[in-house]
Amino acid sequence: MTMPPIDIDALSEPELIDLNRRIVERLRMVQTLRSHRQMLKFSVGQRVRFEPPGHGVLAGMITRYNRKTVTVITEDGGQWNVAPTLLRPADLPHAERAEADHVSDAKVVTLPARKER
Repeated sequence: MTMPPIDIDALSEPELIDLNRRIVERLRMVQTLRSHRQMLKFSVGQRVRFEPPGHGVLAGMITRYNRKTVTVITEDGGQWNVAPTLLRPADLPHAERAEADHVSDAKVVTLPARKER
């Protein structure tokens, strides 16, 4: 789909400002749709891995979908909000997968109750 060229030199300042606003809105929408498509590849309770800057590869379980991220609780109890584009399925060997299905109570992390506003 080829769009006709826009002669921005002929636009006034208010028209340029409006065009800029519309472009930024469109880019945000495209990014949100891309993020949601990625998010749908994963489900709550799924084991995933990701590599945050300054850390090695971390593995954990998705516990919640947020607007732009998913919440992942790592094996050490850390909580991370991760962009879905950075997630990969945690490829567990068969023996580890069977063990993960029977998680001991020591690996269950109790989160504090949410404060009411």
